[in-house]
Amino acid sequence: MEIEKINILITDDHQMVIDGLKMMLDGDVYQVISEANNGQEAIDLIQTQPEQYHLLLTDISMPLLSGTELCKMVKSQFPHIQVLVLSMYNNAQAVKEAVLAEADGYILKNSGRTELLQALHRITNGGTYFSQDIVPIIYGQYQKQKVKDEKLNVLSPREREILSLIVKEFTSEEIAEKLFISKKTVDNHRQNLFVKCNCKSTVGLVKYALANGLE
Repeated sequence: MEIEKINILITDDHQMVIDGLKMMLDGDVYQVISEANNGQEAIDLIQTQPEQYHLLLTDISMPLLSGTELCKMVKSQFPHIQVLVLSMYNNAQAVKEAVLAEADGYILKNSGRTELLQALHRITNGGTYFSQDIVPIIYGQYQKQKVKDEKLNVLSPREREILSLIVKEFTSEEIAEKLFISKKTVDNHRQNLFVKCNCKSTVGLVKYALANGLE
């Protein structure tokens, strides 16, 4: 039986990076069907035939249209396309912008092929992936903000605790084990969080936590 391939668009203003990624990715599962050297070129390609793209790999700093703005546009217009940011920046501002743009993942360009494939596998199976260097930045960023927002009052202490662990990329099984509750209970809390935070995805929950300074 023929394996359905995952079609990828790579966007980066350095052709060497694109060529290297193509060499790492083209195979039985992933195929790079398009490439772009800036965000504007990428969104033009996607708008022409959005149904053919499953995954966007993009840098952040690019001419004409940044990777962050590109991500916002893609997530707004074509939510079926998942976005993985590959960047050389590991500072809080860059990471925050990517999360608020609802990127499905963020890894550094010095990551190896193993981590890249791990990130792609997680994202294409409905999850998120932020490299181990990035997770502390995300968590520290929303901890520092301490925004006094009425939205947080709708969350119970247990829901805040679970949301904190979700941001740290704990799975439902790991959360259940850590809090000594059942996975079913965790899943119920997760569904309640989706409703109370008006989110449809785990990325949305991370964005909510980051925007509201959840402690």
